[in-house]
Formats: sequence, structure tokens, C-alpha cells
Amino acid sequence: MFDLATGFLASVERDPDALAIVDGETRLTYSEWLVRIAALAQWLKSRGVGPGDHLVTVLQNSWEAATLHWASQFLGVILTPINWRATDDELAYVLKDSGAKLCIYEDISASAAMAAGTASGVPVADAGQIGVADLPASGAPAVQAGPDDVSIMLYTSGTTGRPKGVPRRHGAERAAAIAHVAQNTYRQGEITLGVMPLYHTMGVRSLLAMSLIGGTFVCLRRFDTDLALELIEAEKITCLYLVPTLYHAVLHCDRFKSTDISSVRLLGFAGASMTDGLLEQLQKAFKPELFVNHYGSSEIYTFTIHQNAPAKPGSAGRAGLNQRIRVVDQHAKDPSAILPVGEEGEIIADLSGDESFEGYWNRPDGDAKALHGGWYFTGDMGRIDEDGDLFVTGRVDDMIITGGENVSPVEVESHISKIPGVGEVAVVGLPDEQWGQIVTAFVERKGNVTADDINAHCKGALANFKRPRRIVFVEQIPKSPVGKLLRRLLVAGEYTEIQ
Repeated sequence: MFDLATGFLASVERDPDALAIVDGETRLTYSEWLVRIAALAQWLKSRGVGPGDHLVTVLQNSWEAATLHWASQFLGVILTPINWRATDDELAYVLKDSGAKLCIYEDISASAAMAAGTASGVPVADAGQIGVADLPASGAPAVQAGPDDVSIMLYTSGTTGRPKGVPRRHGAERAAAIAHVAQNTYRQGEITLGVMPLYHTMGVRSLLAMSLIGGTFVCLRRFDTDLALELIEAEKITCLYLVPTLYHAVLHCDRFKSTDISSVRLLGFAGASMTDGLLEQLQKAFKPELFVNHYGSSEIYTFTIHQNAPAKPGSAGRAGLNQRIRVVDQHAKDPSAILPVGEEGEIIADLSGDESFEGYWNRPDGDAKALHGGWYFTGDMGRIDEDGDLFVTGRVDDMIITGGENVSPVEVESHISKIPGVGEVAVVGLPDEQWGQIVTAFVERKGNVTADDINAHCKGALANFKRPRRIVFVEQIPKSPVGKLLRRLLVAGEYTEIQ
């Protein structure tokens, strides 16, 4: 089995003159990029960073960040990329927890990185001062890693406490990238918009997948709707892989109607459920050859895939090429407690799959909660229908219990999303003395929709106990930096209500 670095060398040999990466005026072929990767690998070695060391990066999506990714794969360094918005306290925790050898930051993260470096005792370096383009290099870098070595350690979002490190080996990363290519039917020379962060599993997968097929990774340092549309047209992007929030922003941008999107053949999404309304709008606007719903996680890249998402809205499809899944009794923590068709329970995935991690970094508590009998307990709720397709109904902790009845927020959101005038919607359970929780819908308007309109639409379409008892119009629904809905902030009252 190839390690990632040897796989990259194979791509250079196969397609040396193919365009590999674009970042503003920087445009590098595979052979040109290898020279830069070799130079950066030499620089890292000069700083004492070598096989098995953790290199923490706090960077936006840039050609320098992508080059650091590949230099680390050649050196056998464990790349540990962190959200560039992290506070000094959050970053200091990661530096200490990972045992980092070095932290590389950019200007936007300078203050937090320097404070975290001081607090943790870990040296920090400014990426802008490295001068990657000017570093001397000779020949291809030596490969110092094998398929069983750890390639990367992503940190989970930590919404219920300190984030957990997720170490992933070269073999698992490569298997996930190959499956991503196959399941999205990528061809040689695809061009993708590199906007999903390189500290997130979706961003990493896009980068690795392009390298396997001689494709082009077009960097978008941070999401900007107008710039995204400009790049789609100018670079003739062929495939998009985004979270639903970013698709929503692109589709509803004033510039969208005047942008030539004809080059885009393939759409894929992950990171959150997509509402039925948004699915329909995207299908109509792009008319893609393939529209993939990808359901997975940092721990196990792929759980399930549905390659024609609009044909069965809400369905996450069936197990990916490298995986098996089950829906089990959420209270049992037993992989054999499989529920009948149609019953809702916790979704679990086989840890022996090629894309799987093996356990959290220094977190036996995390392992004890999530790993049971060779299976990974995702914390997601779902059901399998008569066709064998999975429907993800929400997080275990998100399930609303009102008057003793379980209500899936995702189901209610999908119904409300189809109403004209509704932009985005989030449904949560708010505390109620009589019912325990009441179903509450938070709505961003894109028109003149009223609470009466929403109530009328839900009446008859949803069982009475599932209908929102309260509707709140808000300025903005809170999300994480990668576009995940933060329901806990709505429950905590952290929103701005509008009339």
C-alpha cells in the first residue's frame, strides 16, 4: 500500500505538467509544486521537526498551507491543523495536548499564536516570514513515512467540552481519498474550489482527491460568496464539495444569476443535513450530472453515500465503499442491539473499515463513550427504511421530547424550508413546564413570510405534536466556522430576534 507521499510522487510522474494548485497569481504544476514541497520539507527539518512530531498550523486555505500539508506527509510529521479563528486559550490547549514541536501561523492568527506559544512553551513561526517560494531545494524530498504512520490529527469541534484529537494514519487517509474519488465519480483533471478549511476533514479530502487524479485545487482562503462565484467562472470549476450553508449563500447571492456556472458537473455536500427546499433549488440551478450526499465524520471519513440526493430528499443512502453501518438501541451500547427497519436509534460504524481511526488522542474517556465491540458509536440518531437507505434524524442530544413524544428537528426543518420566503431554519426544543420541551422554529427570512404562513404549511403536513409551538424570526442562525448549525446557542438564547 502506498503512503500519501509516494502517492503524490506517482501523480507527479503521471501528470507533471498538469495544473496542481491555484492561489491568486500563484499557479503551480505538479512538478513545480514538488520543488516547493521539497524546499519546505528541508526548512522543517532545519527547525528540528521530523518523523512522529506534531506540527500545529493555524492557517487559512492557501498554497502555503497546502504545501505544508504535503511536506509533512513526506517527512512523516503529524500535521495538526487548527481553526485560524482559535483563541489563545484554545490554541494553547492543542499545543500542550498534542505535544507539538512547532506552531506555524499567519498574520490573522498572530496574537493568539504568540500568546499560546508563550503559555505552552512551544516555538511559533510566522508563515509569511518563511518565504516558501524562495526556499532553495534540490530534487524530490525523501519519503520518510509508511502507510501505518500517522498522517494527520484533526481536532473535533468540542461543543461539549475540550476538543478531542483524532489521529489518522496514511493508509486510512489514502483509502478515504480514493473512495472520495470513486463515490463522486471524479475524472482525471477535475478542478475543485478549495474552500472547505484544511483543518476540516472535507477540506483535506478535497486536497488529497485532486492529487490522485491530476486535478486542480483552487484556493479560497476564507469563504467569500462573490469571490467564490468569480473563481467558479474564471477557473471553470468542475466539482463543488461544500456544506449546505455555503451552497445556500452562493445560490442566494445577487451575483449568482449573472455567473457562468456551466462548467460545474458534480455537486457534493456533507457536514449537515440539507433541507428539501435547498436540494430542489440547487438541482434546478446547476442540473448536475451527480449530486452526492456524503455522511461521515473526522473519525471515520465515510459512513454512507447517496449519489442522487434530490431523488430521495433526506436520505443519506447506504454504506460507503469502505464501511458497514447499523442502527442500534441508543441506550444499549451494544453493536448487536440492531433495531428493525423504520425504528429510530443510534447510528454506528465498523471500526475495521479502511477509513477508520483507532481511538482518540490521550482521551480514554472519549474512547469509552464512543468505541464499543469494534464499532464507533456516532452520537447521531437515524433509521433505515424499507429500501435499506439511512435517514439521519439528528444528534442524540438534539432530539426533542415533547409530552413524551420524540421529534426530529431535521424533519421539521425540511418541511419549513419549502415555504416561500424562508431563508434558513433551525428547530430546537426549548424548556416548557407543561410539555418538558416545546418545538421551536428559528427562521431567517428571505421574503415576507409570517408565522401564520409557517403554521398553515405545517398543519396537516406534520403530526400535531411535531408542529412548532413557537416561531422566532432571527437576524442570523448561529453556525460554526465550517457552517454547522449550533443549536445549543439557540437554546441558550444567543440570537437576535427581529419582528
